[in-house]
Amino acid sequence: MSSSKRKKRSAGEEEPLNEVEKKLRVLYSDKEVVVMTAPNEEELKEILLDLLSQKPMNLKELHSALSGIASEDKIRKALSDLAEKNLVTLSEDGKYAKLG
Repeated sequence: MSSSKRKKRSAGEEEPLNEVEKKLRVLYSDKEVVVMTAPNEEELKEILLDLLSQKPMNLKELHSALSGIASEDKIRKALSDLAEKNLVTLSEDGKYAKLG
């Protein structure tokens, strides 16, 4: 499980969940915390493809976007599997990009 705190805005408004968090199943939610399931391997691959369709990113950027949701090792493994299937590529500057 992964938890994510919603950031407070002025006047007590809550900041909405980001696009990645919207794809995960919420187990519990209140004004201060959201508890959701961590993505399985296939869900993580879909999330990575969605992120990389927006722009090429290096491992550090992907890990930052998925902070608290997936470990660097799981991200690295998912990227390796996607590269084997020719769905992503690693450029010379260390950025992963979605193919097609």
